[in-house]
This record gives sequence, C-alpha cells and structure tokens, in this order.
Amino acid sequence: MVSEYEIKKQICDIGKRIYNRGMVASNDGNISVKISDNEFLCTPTGVSKGFMTPEYICKVDAEGKVIQAYAGFKPSSEIKMHMRVYKERPDVKSVVHAHPMYATAFAIAGIPLTQPIMPEAVIALGCVPIAEYGTPSTEEIPNAVSKYLQHFDAVLLENHGALAYSDSLLSAYHKMESVEFYAQLLYLSKQLGGPKELSDSQVQRLYEIRRKFGMTGKHPADLCPNNKAGLPSCHSCGNNCGGNCSTAKADNDLVAEITRRVMEQMGKH
Repeated sequence: MVSEYEIKKQICDIGKRIYNRGMVASNDGNISVKISDNEFLCTPTGVSKGFMTPEYICKVDAEGKVIQAYAGFKPSSEIKMHMRVYKERPDVKSVVHAHPMYATAFAIAGIPLTQPIMPEAVIALGCVPIAEYGTPSTEEIPNAVSKYLQHFDAVLLENHGALAYSDSLLSAYHKMESVEFYAQLLYLSKQLGGPKELSDSQVQRLYEIRRKFGMTGKHPADLCPNNKAGLPSCHSCGNNCGGNCSTAKADNDLVAEITRRVMEQMGKH
C-alpha cells in the first residue's frame, strides 16, 4: 500500500510536470487525490505547482474541511469543484485542474473540442464539452461541471481552463495532456484550412475498440442510445441516432439536453 507521504511526493511531481509544460502560470491550477472515503490530499492555495514539496500538501474531508495542514498552508480555493467530482463519480480517485494554453484558448473562445480528428483522442476522450462559466471558489463551477460528469472524463471551463479526472493521479494527468494535445492539433489544423475529420464509420470502429479494451471512466461511446440498444455508436451522439433508438425516457432527455448544449456551442462558430 502506498503511503500518504509517497502520494504527496507524486502530487508534487505532477505539479512540476504541469508547471514545466506551461499548463499553469504563477500559482494557478490544483491537484487532489482520494485516499479514503473521507480523506483527500490536495495542493494548497497561493503556491506555485512547480515548486511544491510534500509538506505543502493538505488533507481535507469530503466536505473540503481541513484535517491536516502545515502552518501557512490551506487547501486550494477550488476544492469545492474537486469534491463535487468525487461525490458524483465514485470511480474517480484523482482530479487535475490546469490552464493549458490551447485548451484554455478554446474555452475562452467558447469552442468545445468535439471534432473527431485523431484516433487517440476519439478513443481516450471522445469529445470535451464546455461547462458554463462560474465564479472561482463558489458553487457555480461545481454546479456547471456536474452536468457533464456522468458522460465525460474531461471538460473545459468557460473562460477559465480545463478539468480532468480519472481512477489514478497519473491517468488524470494524462487526460489533461491529451486534452491539450487535442486542442493544439485542432488549432493548428484550422490554420491549415481546417481539419479533415474522421468519418462516422471510422469513429464507430474506434468506439468499438475502446469497448474491447475495457477502458475505465466515462465516454460518449457509453452515452449514445444506439450503443445502449446494441447498435453502433455515434460520435458525441450528435446526428446519427436518427430517433430510431429506444431507451428510457430519462436517458433520452439527458442525452438530448447534453447534445443540445454541445451543438449550440458548435453552431456559434
């Protein structure tokens, strides 16, 4: 079993990675890890993620209240956002929030990452929606993020940054890397005349590969009513279901609402 001290060292290592990769500036960003049902380690507020040592790391309960913190340190001001993820996604063991340059640019421009442009992004992320703007450190951001937690493992935060979460600290960090790489490739391809998207059949085959891999987490391949009905999935459930699939009304309503939001964001550009 990994000790708390080792986990704190791992958090510091990931903090250095996101800082050295330019995913945060100054004291931006925050990281947390779930160590029990009511204990979480998290980065402190007002500290650069590139210069942390284990004694910087705080421990909080499921309400975000301090269990342990060295003098001069207190939990990240965004701890409410992390706690909402853990509450609504019991499978999640770690949350990473950063401001990666390209992904944040898309969040500021109001453009979700929904175009299927490369196999790795389709399999790992599917697509990355934008959670509506909320004031940092308030319940507004957790409430906005909540709408997407059951169907995506990463979201952009409107005019703010990006959030990724997974069943391990390293996996959550890798998802953040994947979001930024996806955003950078999409940006660059737009400068070259626009990306050539994968076809519906190519995306469906990639979704099938994901299911065969038995990958953990949430994904649009799991959201699609076609998939629930045993039919081929469609990317982000955008246009291919055709109203021919049959699921419970509650599921259909949820799918329709998420699809409407994503398509509205895409239609603005």
